[in-house]
Amino acid sequence: MKTLGIFRHAKSDWNDARLRDFDRPLNKRGRKGAALMGLHIRDHAVRWNRILASPAVRAAQTIELAEEAAGESPAITWDRRLYLASSAILMDVLREQTTDPGTLMLVGHNPGLEDLIFDLVPDDRSSPMRDMVEEKFPTAAFAVIELDIASWSEITDGCGRLVHLTRPRDLDPELGPQIEF
Repeated sequence: MKTLGIFRHAKSDWNDARLRDFDRPLNKRGRKGAALMGLHIRDHAVRWNRILASPAVRAAQTIELAEEAAGESPAITWDRRLYLASSAILMDVLREQTTDPGTLMLVGHNPGLEDLIFDLVPDDRSSPMRDMVEEKFPTAAFAVIELDIASWSEITDGCGRLVHLTRPRDLDPELGPQIEF
């Protein structure tokens, strides 16, 4: 069995229209959410052997703030292919993990991360957490999938079970959706 963590970057700042999408930093809510989720991930009791991450500024800042809050720094592999990657590309990157760590965490972007959850976890209506992902996998959300595989090269559709899902709003209601009137 392998364990896959999926951590979507925290909320980014859209105030500077001159910035490329890749270069957008986190906004104030995003910084708070990344730190809070870092503490939650640490307390979840899974020790991550490696992080595979998009090098986009918002993903890098999410990791930095989460690690700073948690006081932990797993090895990070930055991979440009993870920037806005589809589920198929994410699976290809996972299959390439030749050292076969027991636990990996992906840090990146939607819709690829959300689609990866849908591809890995069968839609058998037995998981309320999967239904929550169908509703929305918001910024700074964290999911854990147990995979019925012996090696990362075996990852395939339907081989996973979603065992954990936490959104920032689950830990702090102020980090929930902003209601506009």
